[in-house]
Amino acid sequence: MGKSGFTGPLEQVDECCWRIPKGYKEGMRVDGLIYADAAMVQDIRGDQAPEQVANVAFLPGIQHASLAMPDIHWGYGFPIGGVCATDPAEGGVISPGGVGYDINCGVRLVRSNLFYQDVKPHLKPLMDHLFANIPAGTGRGGKYRFKGKELSKLMAAGVAYLRDKQLATDGDLEHTEAHGCLAEAEPDLVSPRALERGLDQCGTLGSGNHFLEVQVVEAIFDAEAARVMGLEKDMVCVMIHSGSRGLGYQVCDDALKMLRGVPEKYGIHLPDRQLACAPIDSKEGRHYLGAMCAAANFAWCNRQLLMWQARESFAAVFGRRWEQLQMNLIYDVAHNIAKFERHTVGGRERRVWVHRKGATRAFPADHPETPSAYRGIGQPVIIPGDMGRASWVLVGREGSMEQTFGTCCHGAGRRMSRTAAVKHAEGRRIDHELAAKGIIARARSWRGLAEEQPDAYKDVNQVVDVVHRADLAAKVARMRPIGVVKG
Repeated sequence: MGKSGFTGPLEQVDECCWRIPKGYKEGMRVDGLIYADAAMVQDIRGDQAPEQVANVAFLPGIQHASLAMPDIHWGYGFPIGGVCATDPAEGGVISPGGVGYDINCGVRLVRSNLFYQDVKPHLKPLMDHLFANIPAGTGRGGKYRFKGKELSKLMAAGVAYLRDKQLATDGDLEHTEAHGCLAEAEPDLVSPRALERGLDQCGTLGSGNHFLEVQVVEAIFDAEAARVMGLEKDMVCVMIHSGSRGLGYQVCDDALKMLRGVPEKYGIHLPDRQLACAPIDSKEGRHYLGAMCAAANFAWCNRQLLMWQARESFAAVFGRRWEQLQMNLIYDVAHNIAKFERHTVGGRERRVWVHRKGATRAFPADHPETPSAYRGIGQPVIIPGDMGRASWVLVGREGSMEQTFGTCCHGAGRRMSRTAAVKHAEGRRIDHELAAKGIIARARSWRGLAEEQPDAYKDVNQVVDVVHRADLAAKVARMRPIGVVKG
């Protein structure tokens, strides 16, 4: 988190949007726009993240505005919740700070035909089985190992590679953003150290804010969209949040080292060296892109294998195959990624690189990249909250295409650093506090729960309310956690 507050201008555009005018700093190419309501702005001003929004506006080729979602907080280079589109035709750049260290960190939601009354008597053995079956924790490996040519094929083909190994179905691919594969991946550009770190980490949860949750649908807000997704009140779902593990972290670290001095080489002047970047069409830009896309494909495979192991646990506890439990993937969305997309800017269609750093794609109904099953309602948007309150599923709206390059928030957003959260938890048993709310928590360490306690996060309901009112995404259902697995 930033150590001091933002003292620059924040002009109210409407009830859900605030502007940092491009005149705030000499060198800003566009305005900064932050989506928030009046109640959230004071907290946002208390952090230096708005300064990062202004800094991103310096990037060559940036289009429309430097954007931030209501879950905005301090990050590396870009704020978490930052969105930026750059046009290669105007010298547009690609920046690792606009993707993040955990490349293609994302979240997926799985439904079932089980209801709360079916699961409640079996919840403890279910959580015990999930905790035993799903590797979680810093650096912890799992039962799936991919090395050499196998790992290269996985990073090139994404989830389709797992389908060929009968660890994924056609339906899983159809309901994963980009079908679980970015075609620009170049596994040969991933360093030996990154490959080594990814050797046994595909199908592992990791630590930090990553989790697997068993959830219950608490409320339905759009009956038709819920019906299309197969969601009903009191239905049990599984939400999985993880990314590219050590492999992706190393790809980002390697890229930042490679890009030292590169902005100066191309005459790019930046207010923060954490915004290190390269023109998309340059040798350096293409190198980062190829490695980043390979790590993104690894991340989709990681979440696919986590889901596969969760399906196995449910099958073992309830004595029926996962297909009989109808544990179908509703959708998987990335929220740390850069992708080439078509968007209308200034009245004409352009191909731009959209950086989403702690932000989720929210394409509307009838968009060609919205899965055919959801073409009538919009792409599912999955927003995890915190392990003590709620998570949401929404659908993308046309307003996101008009305002934010088809993007909305990705979560609740931290309001407390991890260090502050641990201090705040001194003398407390977070697992007991969650148990008092009817939530069974399983974690590798006390610190893991302390860092991710509900108090460390903004209220996800407020964050979701802003993107709903701003017409970026529309509420479909709210889920409450009943079981949590963390590193």
